[in-house]
Amino acid sequence: MNNKEKIINNDENSIAGSGCEILVPFNERRPLEEIERSIIKKYRKNIWSKFIKGIKDYNLVEDGDKIAVAISGGKDSMLMAKLFQELKRHGQINFELEFIAMDPGYHESIKELLIDNCNYLNIPIHIFESGIFKIVDNIAKDYPCYMCAKMRRGALYSKAQELGCNKLALGHHFNDVIETTLINMFYAGNFKTMLPKLKSQNYEGLELIRPMYHIREQYIERFIQNSGIWPLNCACMVAAKKTSNKRHEIKELIKKLKENFEDVDKSIFKAAENVNIDAILGWQKNGNKYSYLDFYDEE
Repeated sequence: MNNKEKIINNDENSIAGSGCEILVPFNERRPLEEIERSIIKKYRKNIWSKFIKGIKDYNLVEDGDKIAVAISGGKDSMLMAKLFQELKRHGQINFELEFIAMDPGYHESIKELLIDNCNYLNIPIHIFESGIFKIVDNIAKDYPCYMCAKMRRGALYSKAQELGCNKLALGHHFNDVIETTLINMFYAGNFKTMLPKLKSQNYEGLELIRPMYHIREQYIERFIQNSGIWPLNCACMVAAKKTSNKRHEIKELIKKLKENFEDVDKSIFKAAENVNIDAILGWQKNGNKYSYLDFYDEE
């Protein structure tokens, strides 16, 4: 593979290791200084300010933190890495960064692209192998994505702990949050959203944070496309062959709803902030289930 070509699948915006692979001309990458400057200047309103808002709203970064930034090679994590670098350069919080990239079993060309992108963007990654793709293919043939996500999270937590970090940052964004809310409602029959931070139950002293919580996916896509960087997609041949994509269905549903109600995504997001405990049938707290009838006669 030369610097004029990249292997991509039928999705024009992403690199993948599954599906029909074709060679296409590689768009010229912007100079690193221009890419970094655009975060603060061109995308200040829709990316940088939203990043800072998420950190302040949920107190995600504090003095003395050592944060493991998880790099998958996709558009979200690549931007998150650069945002953290800019925060360290321009912010007033004293913290340390470790950039960790797990290789779950990528094809060599995919791994090469991940390393090349990180080198170009000056992201000093700790890359480590896990062999998760092969394990998932053997033990979770029917529901590989669930098991893969769970194992990936565990591997990232373990590496973060090994490096002495107290926080693990993941690149979930605004659209991930509202899509997760609807997926839980429609397919799991519960009201549960993706939280901006939570404490690990299995790795003592580690906290998961999502600093891109307020950033909309469309602006992440614009930033990456403007930079000339080709991000990785999932690159999992197991998932591509064996699962349907519920998240894609929800994306299309929200897109359709926005045709008649432009702010429907905001309303979905706000719904998780404005739950009226006096007007729901039941809820869970610390593993215990409650019904509104348990408190019906209290007044």
